[in-house]
Amino acid sequence: MRKRSRGLTSEYGRREKRPTTAAIKKFQEMIYGYYRNHKRILPWRNIQNPYHILVSEIMLQQTQVQRVAGKYEQFISKFPDFSALAGAPLKMVLKEWQGLGYNRRAIVLKQIAREVTERFGGDLPSSVETLETFPGIGRATASAIAAFAFQKPVVFIETNIRRVFIHVFFHDKIDIKDTEILPFIEKTLDTSNPRDWYYALMDYGVMLKKGHENPNRRSAHYQKQSPFPGSNRQVRGMILKMLTNESSLSEQKILQKLAICPEKLRDNLLQLEKEGFVKRKWRQFTIA
Repeated sequence: MRKRSRGLTSEYGRREKRPTTAAIKKFQEMIYGYYRNHKRILPWRNIQNPYHILVSEIMLQQTQVQRVAGKYEQFISKFPDFSALAGAPLKMVLKEWQGLGYNRRAIVLKQIAREVTERFGGDLPSSVETLETFPGIGRATASAIAAFAFQKPVVFIETNIRRVFIHVFFHDKIDIKDTEILPFIEKTLDTSNPRDWYYALMDYGVMLKKGHENPNRRSAHYQKQSPFPGSNRQVRGMILKMLTNESSLSEQKILQKLAICPEKLRDNLLQLEKEGFVKRKWRQFTIA
């Protein structure tokens, strides 16, 4: 049975008060102690290239670390900077993206690269507020980029960080909102080294997930992922994979390859057109 973090939850977690100076020190020692011995070696860590950090953060949205690790370096090698990605054909970008899922992120990443190249001379801005103006970047992703690429002591939450704070500070509570957790994150933040601190928190959170109970199940924001096989997302992914390997395909040809009902195919083709993935010319579909 996993040991509880004594002295932390008992000191203030159950009373839901912000941590004392002594508790903060104990918490940081625990997190950094684990990190020193069990840190994950990932290709986007220990680098300070803002473009590389951006690519990794967009890839990591809703995608397992193992899958990203298998594609990240290949993608960076193919598109080494903002200019290269901005100027690349979408078909080429989608081909390199295959295997990551949520293909809309590939379009988003290409759009960001174009904006950075055209509006900022190829330099990614460090301001969280400015980063939030880019497509596909919300507050959490913008803050993560600011922390990892620019060492800014910003406050943000993601699934592994949430797991740590629920486990340590909200031991006996359910339906915990992120707004309740954020003050604890702010108070315990290592402002001198936010990059390593957040990496350490994430690695500790990954360890907690392997235990008997996932603390995130007590979060008010917890949702089980919907089944992927047979979903519209899977169908659109299969369509895009076919079109990245062919110059064009007719609706009938795609239907024969996928063996799904015509209505479902038409709905997904229409959605791909709306999202800017494909275009229709006469009766043929190509990557936009």
